[in-house]
Amino acid sequence: MSDARYPAVAWPWVGVFLCLALIGQEYLLQAAGPSPALTVYRIVLMAVGVTSMALILLPPRRLGYVVGFAVCAGLIGYALYLQYVGGLEPCPLCVFQRICIIGMGLVFVIGAIHNPGRPGATAYALLQLIIGGAGIALAARQVWLQSLPKDQVPACGMGLSYMLDTLPFTDVFRKVLEGSGECAEKGWEFLHLSIAGWTLVFFVAMIVASFALIRREP
Repeated sequence: MSDARYPAVAWPWVGVFLCLALIGQEYLLQAAGPSPALTVYRIVLMAVGVTSMALILLPPRRLGYVVGFAVCAGLIGYALYLQYVGGLEPCPLCVFQRICIIGMGLVFVIGAIHNPGRPGATAYALLQLIIGGAGIALAARQVWLQSLPKDQVPACGMGLSYMLDTLPFTDVFRKVLEGSGECAEKGWEFLHLSIAGWTLVFFVAMIVASFALIRREP
């Protein structure tokens, strides 16, 4: 009897196939109406798909850092396009998320210039975990605000520039985390996810990719 063997399927492809299959299923759930649980489901679904695709396409370490910076620059560029061309003014939580994306982009640039070995790549990945983890917390807070019923949405607060001019930074940070009415507005959606939802997805993907680059050759 011949020993038939089938080629192994890399696990990131499993994530991509699962994502594509569940996207179709996701549209069937629209009849259930908007809900926090459905929003979490969508974010997890797209995080699996985007992260899996990033791992499939992951280049060598130095090029990976360059690509990571390009992704961060693209996200900031599109955010500025939506702001100055699309007229979508960022709320304080959005501004803080942009700062986290810029921070991750700077780490990617430094990594590309340094071209570290595994110990250095581990240090960069841990730094990305800290910055991206803060971004995830901020994005998750905004997604939660966006999922609240209209009667529970906080009132609109002071602008970020005004708060920075009149309040200590600790108070500014606390008020930003508390959120306000403008942070609960979606304004833009793709595949039923808001900007905050997609930002959360990309934070997860960039953190995972940073750790995956540790084992890639320079």
